[in-house]
Amino acid sequence: MIIGVVKSDEARIRLKVKGRRGRAQEVEAVVDSGFTGALTLPPALIAQLDLRWRSVDRATLADGSTCVFQVYVGGLAWDARVRTILISEADADPLVGMRLLRGHELKMHVRARGKVTIKRLRGK
Repeated sequence: MIIGVVKSDEARIRLKVKGRRGRAQEVEAVVDSGFTGALTLPPALIAQLDLRWRSVDRATLADGSTCVFQVYVGGLAWDARVRTILISEADADPLVGMRLLRGHELKMHVRARGKVTIKRLRGK
């Protein structure tokens, strides 16, 4: 189970991201149900972790505009195991998206310092 907290009206969780050559960094990420990818990280952190470049992709943002971004491969400690995931580059706070939440239950107590829990669904 992953546990976080509501801060400034955002559900936030702490994650450990793993790069190449044993590099790792703990980050605080915002849970974003409008983001269909797995995880975003800022360019400086991607460079620090020495993540392997994978491709370029496009996305439609909430305002209807389209953006092009770089995609990298990295490891993520998630629900008591390390998963290999695609990480999108975004010059903003890290976001956790729906691809990472697939097969999990998300619960939030939406109030200051409210509890956020992410639990794997049975059979997943």
